Amino acid sequence: MTRARTDVEQVELANTAFYEALERGDFDELSDLWLDTDAAPETEPDDPEGRDDEDIADDGEEAPISCVHPGWPVLTGRGEVLRSYALIMANTEYIQFFLTDVHVGVAGDTALVTCTENILSGGPPPEGGGELGPLVGQLVVATNVFRRTVDGWKLWSHHASPVLAETDDEEGEDSPS
Repeated sequence: MTRARTDVEQVELANTAFYEALERGDFDELSDLWLDTDAAPETEPDDPEGRDDEDIADDGEEAPISCVHPGWPVLTGRGEVLRSYALIMANTEYIQFFLTDVHVGVAGDTALVTCTENILSGGPPPEGGGELGPLVGQLVVATNVFRRTVDGWKLWSHHASPVLAETDDEEGEDSPS
């Protein structure tokens, strides 16, 4: 029981490190937080049913990392995923994440984190100067999947979807007359 609690805490730290690296625009740290599919897991996968490796993975290789940013198609493979973050960092002067509704589950060498990203961001300054473009708030729900490696918990997949905001008209539709 103690191990599961420690794993949850370690996954929470890895999840927090991911968002902090994004906030700082630290591409090297962000890259280090993503799973390198050539890296072996820290332990053999738990397999109470005694299946061989062929039953667990089709070809014995780890599935590639993947990422879905809000409004983007699925990005697969380390190169595509990391290029997307380089592009985002190059075009975002300021970003801050306030995470809420964070839930962590660990099963063997895999962990699942769901959370709500309350994002505040600002783009490059408008033409003619200024320090920062207008700040924009966004609400996004995210699922982050981590794998245990010899180097700790690493991101395997990140999927973020925007939450549609209710308008005043929508709020009034369900209220009694």
